Amino acid sequence: MNINTKTCENYGSIPPVISVKANSCTQKSVADELTLNREQRAAFMIITGHLDGDSHCRTGNLYNRSHHILKYIIFSGDNNGQLIMCIPVCGGTAKSQLIRALTKYFLVTKRIQMMRKLAPTGIAAAEIDGMTIHSFLGEQRNSGKTRTIKPGDLKLEKEWPLVEYLLIDEITMVGLTLLAKLNRIICAAKHTNPQIPFGGVNVIFFGDYLQYRPVYDVPLHTNFTLPVKSKSNKIAAEKQIQRRVARSLFLQINCVVKLTQQMRTEDLRYLQLLERLRHGECNYDDYEL
Repeated sequence: MNINTKTCENYGSIPPVISVKANSCTQKSVADELTLNREQRAAFMIITGHLDGDSHCRTGNLYNRSHHILKYIIFSGDNNGQLIMCIPVCGGTAKSQLIRALTKYFLVTKRIQMMRKLAPTGIAAAEIDGMTIHSFLGEQRNSGKTRTIKPGDLKLEKEWPLVEYLLIDEITMVGLTLLAKLNRIICAAKHTNPQIPFGGVNVIFFGDYLQYRPVYDVPLHTNFTLPVKSKSNKIAAEKQIQRRVARSLFLQINCVVKLTQQMRTEDLRYLQLLERLRHGECNYDDYEL
């Protein structure tokens, strides 16, 4: 594919990616169409750049249409180029718009089969046009029945051969037990070394870390250095091991882009109220407002 570098030169210092399916101009057109702000655009460029083979460490400037410059760092080349990314958000920062832009890019470059969008609840999954993690893993939530995981499971392997990117929303409601289960199933389906995080699949986590905790599970930020009371039996010990594995997996994150720009309102006083409300620090003036 011929790349018109003149058209792309105003977009930034990111060199064009040689690909038979897409180039940096395609990235720009999708980002412009979905009117991504500069934080959203930075995350979008990192993920789509990785998809197009731009998986090495690099720094540079990213220009948006208002000529502001955003410094960015593309993740380091750890984990053999695997992208394990976290996008922390708060309400009103248009996380869903970024997910729509990513979905659009995978569609227009004819690689939508490589991506799955997951969330811990049905409502959250519907918001991003995805499916629940439990449904994707072939299990019912809190059913007490664990899916048998073993290589050669045809149903399992049929679900995963083309999947290379997982977008997981509402990450605070995903507990360590569920994350460990997801990792085990991916590794079995992909026939990969269990020491490779998520079987080599690229994972992008979205969510507000001040939102709800997981149900019947422990949060991803659990501190295992503190003493905990647990049943002293084989099942409890195995569960504790799996939770520690999941915690170490989550610590493999090698790229973070935080969405902070409010898109719902420009009322500064109201925004400050919302921020104090998130942290449980409201005052009398907030009550009066």
